[in-house]
Amino acid sequence: MKNITASKLAEIVGFKGELVNVEINRVETDSRKVQKGDLFIAIKGEKFDAHNFVKQVIDAGAELVIVEHLVEGVDVKRQIVVENSLKAYGKIGAYNRSLFKGKVIGLTGSAGKTTTKEEIKFALEQFGKVYATKGNFNNNVGVPITLCDIDFEADYAVIEMGMSAKGEIEELVDYVKPDIAIVTNVYPMHIEFFDEFSGIAEAKAEIFKSLKKGGAAIINQDTNFADILEKRALENGAKVVKFGKENHINVELKLDDEAEHNFYNAWCVLALINELNLDVVKTAEHLSNFKALAGRGAKHMLKLAGGGKYTLIDDSYSGQPEAMKIAIKSLNNMKTQGRKIAVLGKMAELGDTSKDQHIEIGKVVANTNIDIVIGVCEEMKDMLAQVGDDKEKHYFENKEGLDEFLLNKCLQNNDIVLIKGARYSSKLYQVTEQLLEKGVA
Repeated sequence: MKNITASKLAEIVGFKGELVNVEINRVETDSRKVQKGDLFIAIKGEKFDAHNFVKQVIDAGAELVIVEHLVEGVDVKRQIVVENSLKAYGKIGAYNRSLFKGKVIGLTGSAGKTTTKEEIKFALEQFGKVYATKGNFNNNVGVPITLCDIDFEADYAVIEMGMSAKGEIEELVDYVKPDIAIVTNVYPMHIEFFDEFSGIAEAKAEIFKSLKKGGAAIINQDTNFADILEKRALENGAKVVKFGKENHINVELKLDDEAEHNFYNAWCVLALINELNLDVVKTAEHLSNFKALAGRGAKHMLKLAGGGKYTLIDDSYSGQPEAMKIAIKSLNNMKTQGRKIAVLGKMAELGDTSKDQHIEIGKVVANTNIDIVIGVCEEMKDMLAQVGDDKEKHYFENKEGLDEFLLNKCLQNNDIVLIKGARYSSKLYQVTEQLLEKGVA
């Protein structure tokens, strides 16, 4: 980040006390990574309280700390006391962002936003230097980190924002203040935190609240509650730009994977490129080289020990219902000389809707040409119960032994296997890792 004095930091976060006269250019929240000259922000988490490490980081060379209460044994002139450390972090990130001279693109959506963010970065790199959110650092910790680390030499910054409840995007976008704001889609993700499905659209539409005056709001016109998104964008003075099946930049697209959601991602990217007055034809050609991300649909051609090869689709990062349906339908539409195998792990954070959602996934699978269905974790028994006898079915209580089953008893030459499930609940990403380790072609 740009160099910032202690007095300016105090002004940003509203601290009135006396401080040492120092300047910092780096912020850290992990006590193990603190370097000499850093500002350390002590954040309270569910399982830890970083205030316990304040003396340690000062001893390691941190110049200043932001805390929610004074810590004994530490020079009070090195402690900036605030009501909420996390909000203070956001304010510092917002200040650093205000110094950035390039275009800022803010992005949110229920599914696929990280892939779309990476595809936007991939497209913009043809036209200038691009800084983007790393991984999925899209929450109330990740966004301040992203803004504090912004590359001031970049022409474009692409900032991803996620949410699970009302008000979260509103807070984040107040830090980001994008020139262009994008909503990729609205699905019933985190529905347990909302009274109605439409509430999710309202929460996503908060991204338009701090959009720069006259900025563009890019909206998927085919998504759920697109009318709410458009209405809220217009209320905030945005120029509305829509993309969809019947309304997209008319250029030829040749994608690595022609699943429907990949076209929506590309149409979104092209709408942005057009809004920035950049070359959409060049971009359309370039997008044919974009590859899916690890854990988000990446394809791998792998060897079988007994000879032959199979295709692994690694979609093991997320197990939300709509993302699950998209992955299943994509597998259904693929062409192969072998069989289609779906390994599906439990879906998490569904509250009282969990049973119904797992049953719904089973109904989707039942209406596909998938040959073999493997359910992992207790919740997937409800899914398997919906699948008819025309498909081979297997159940695993957890991921243990699943890799050996696939390699030794299931997979054959030319098969395609999809692995999809809630990352930390089903842990199917570990099965993906095991398969990759044992069968790289």
